[in-house]
Amino acid sequence: MQRYFINERYSEDGPVVISGEDHHHIVRVMRMKEDDRIFVVFPDQSSAVARIETISSDSVEVRVVKWETEMKELPVKVAIASGLPKGDKLELIFQKGTELGADQFIPFNADRSIVKWDEKKAKKKLDRWEKIVKEAAEQSHRNAVPSVSSPVSFKELLTLSKQFDYTLVAYEEEARSGEKGNLSKVLTSVKEGQGILVVFGPEGGLTEKEVERCKEEGFLTCGLGPRILRTETAPLYVLSAISYQLELMR
Repeated sequence: MQRYFINERYSEDGPVVISGEDHHHIVRVMRMKEDDRIFVVFPDQSSAVARIETISSDSVEVRVVKWETEMKELPVKVAIASGLPKGDKLELIFQKGTELGADQFIPFNADRSIVKWDEKKAKKKLDRWEKIVKEAAEQSHRNAVPSVSSPVSFKELLTLSKQFDYTLVAYEEEARSGEKGNLSKVLTSVKEGQGILVVFGPEGGLTEKEVERCKEEGFLTCGLGPRILRTETAPLYVLSAISYQLELMR
């Protein structure tokens, strides 16, 4: 069944009203009819099976039939900070990272970022990113849509890092030197509900200066195995490792 995120809190007094792009998707794309079932997810991350009661020209009204009990979110909040890469690699990170459970995406301008953020196109670009993560959250049956921020400076990223319980920076020189323990150490120590920020460089990686600044702010550097991963692959590796350790092994 198709999944839709509802902006309004659930009320037992009346039906759930769906409008806008989701109304168009239900009626024009999925061609659903009255009595068809869908999943609905509310702002408090509760979700349910709902039956379509009425369809009008601008809205769909549904009624909750059965509440879901299984939680689909990672037990910790994981933020992925990516140095701006070329092409559509960032969109791939957003889409697949959402499927793997990321809570937040923070693009940043790294020293080796070739792509420069165009403020004139900022609103359109951010809207597209938010649509990508919303659709990926629906497809993967999540209970929350990750947040996506406009690109920040490296200095701003370090300031944001203070909000997290654990901070890691993936550094290929650590992989080359055989570092294996820091990611595992964090995943062994982290408690449910805590936040982890993981920073990844663009093509070409982070500079030594950037890594040193991260260390000064309390980041742990970590290797991701003996192979050097692409900028769009490394975040997915980390999210997969977190899911394995915290969901399958606990």
